[in-house]
Amino acid sequence: MNNIPKISEAEWEIMKVIWRDHPATAEQIIERLPADIEWTEQTVRTFLNRLLKKKAISYEKSGRSYRYFPLVQEDECKRAESESFLKRVFNGAVGTMMTNFLEDVQLSNEEIDKLQKILTEKQKKKQ
Repeated sequence: MNNIPKISEAEWEIMKVIWRDHPATAEQIIERLPADIEWTEQTVRTFLNRLLKKKAISYEKSGRSYRYFPLVQEDECKRAESESFLKRVFNGAVGTMMTNFLEDVQLSNEEIDKLQKILTEKQKKKQ
């Protein structure tokens, strides 16, 4: 996981499209971005170039177009980002982070059941 690049918030938007639908041209990526993101083609190409330099994506030439595809997996990037956030904001204290989140959010009964199941499984593994 040490080779996972640091991806900016804007680059995450590009990566979400590429992870979901690849390979994709810059034009296809622009079309598939959420409606509230109104970036120019040049802005998207700038982010694509940054992601290429970070080795998060690569491309294949297809005629006059470039078709981009991921070099890193989404779940690995999420894991690395979560670990970075945990260290940066909570000094690595998972319990503090969980308590903080759980006190501040509304959870459905289904979500509570799922969390309880995960915690029960974790507790069983420790014994």
